[in-house]
Amino acid sequence: MTNRFCDGLIRRDFLHLGSAALFGLGLSTAQLLRAANKARSRDVSVIYIYLKGGLSTIDTWDMKPAAPSEFRGEFNPIKTKVPGIEICEHLPMMAKVMDKVSLVRSFRHHNSDHGPADHYMLTGYFPQAGFNSGLTPNNQKPAHGAIIARKLGPRGSVPPYVTLPKMHPSCGSAYLGSSAAPFVIEGDPNAPDFAVPDIVPPPTLAAARLDDRKKLLAAIDRFHKSAEAAINPAANAVGTFRERAFDLMTSPAAKKAFDIHSEDEKLRDAYGRNTLGQSCLMARRLVEAGVRAVTIDHSNWDTHDANFTTLKRQLLPWLDIGLSTLLTDLSERGMLNTTLVVVSGEFGRTPRINKQAGRDHWGPAFTVAVAGGGLAGGVAVGKSDARAEKPASDPYGPEDLFATIFHQVGIDPKEEFLTPEGRPVAVCNGGRLIEELVR
Repeated sequence: MTNRFCDGLIRRDFLHLGSAALFGLGLSTAQLLRAANKARSRDVSVIYIYLKGGLSTIDTWDMKPAAPSEFRGEFNPIKTKVPGIEICEHLPMMAKVMDKVSLVRSFRHHNSDHGPADHYMLTGYFPQAGFNSGLTPNNQKPAHGAIIARKLGPRGSVPPYVTLPKMHPSCGSAYLGSSAAPFVIEGDPNAPDFAVPDIVPPPTLAAARLDDRKKLLAAIDRFHKSAEAAINPAANAVGTFRERAFDLMTSPAAKKAFDIHSEDEKLRDAYGRNTLGQSCLMARRLVEAGVRAVTIDHSNWDTHDANFTTLKRQLLPWLDIGLSTLLTDLSERGMLNTTLVVVSGEFGRTPRINKQAGRDHWGPAFTVAVAGGGLAGGVAVGKSDARAEKPASDPYGPEDLFATIFHQVGIDPKEEFLTPEGRPVAVCNGGRLIEELVR
C-alpha cells in the first residue's frame, strides 16, 4: 500500500526529493528540512474533552483581574510554569504543566445556543437552517472522530472512534454512515460496577461458538445482501454493527483496553475518582490500545446560577486533577507527542455576571486549550479584549481548530467526501492552520 503524507506527497516522492538534493538539484538544507517536516508521516490520536454546557474561560484560562468587579468575578489568577501565562487559582495542578498546554485566547464564533454551537464545535460546520435530509439538526455533518475513522480506519481490533460516558448527538457520522460511527461507552467509568457489555460474550457462548455462528451468518448474509441493498441502501448498517460486535467480543486487546479495573489503584486515584477523571484515564487506555479518536462528553458546565460556587467546589477540581494527570501520564509514557488533547465547551460564558451570580452563554469570545499531538506547548495564542467580550487580535474559530486537528493527524482538510446524493462536502469548512501552534 502506498504511504501517503498529509499534504498529498507520498513517501516514494519524498525519497526522490532527497536523492535529487544529494545530486545537486539546488535545494538547500533548510528547504529539505522544511519539506521533511511537511511530508513526515503522522500517527496522531485525538482526545477531545468536551465540557458540555460551556466552560467559563474568563474564570479559568483567560482571567481579567483589572476589569470591573461585575466582569472579573471572584477568582484570582496565579502564575504558571510558563512565564507570562496566568490561570485560575483553582487550577493549581494545571499551572504546573502549562508548558505542555497552549491556550487559544482569541477564539470565537457567532452562535450562543447549545444545539447549533454544539454542532459547530464538534464538526467545524455550522448547521444549515431548514435542513430537511431526515437527519437531526445536530447530525448534519460528521464529527471529527467520524472523519478520522473513515479516513484512517482502525488500528488493530479496537474501534477507531469511541465516545464516553455517553454519545453527544453531534458526535455522529452523518452521511459517512455506520462504518464511521463511534463505539459508544454507555456508562460511567467511575462506577464500581462499570463494564462494557458489548465486548463480553453472553455467558452461554464461548468465543469458539461465536466464531462458528459468525461463519453461519456470513453464509446466510450472502443470499440477502444484494436484495437488501436494492431495497434499502442503509440495510448494511446492521451487518456493519454485527461485524464490529463479533470483532470486539473476540478481541483480547479490546477487552484489555476497556478494563479500567485492571489499572493501578494509585493511578486511578491520581486521575480523580469522579466521572471526568476516570473518563480521562479511560481515554488514555483507549489511545494506548490504538483508538484514534476519543470524545469525552462531560456535563454540566452550564453555570447560569452560582457559577463561582459550582466551579470552585466541583467542576474545576475535577478538571484540574483529571486533565493535569492525563497530560503527565501521556508524557511519561512517551505518548503526548502523538496524542492531541483538546479541551473546550460549545462556547464560553458572558463576561458580565448575571443576577444569579452566574454567567450565561457567550460565543463571541472564549478560550480553547490544546496540548500534545506535535503542537507547540506553553503558548498563548492571541488575546481577548479587556473584558473578554471579543477577540482583541487575530481571531480563530471552529473551522481553524479542525483544519489544525486534521493537519496534525495527517488528513488533508481540503479533501472532499461525497454524500449519498453525490454532493461533494469538504472534510473541513475552510479554515486555516493555527500557525502559532503548528511546529
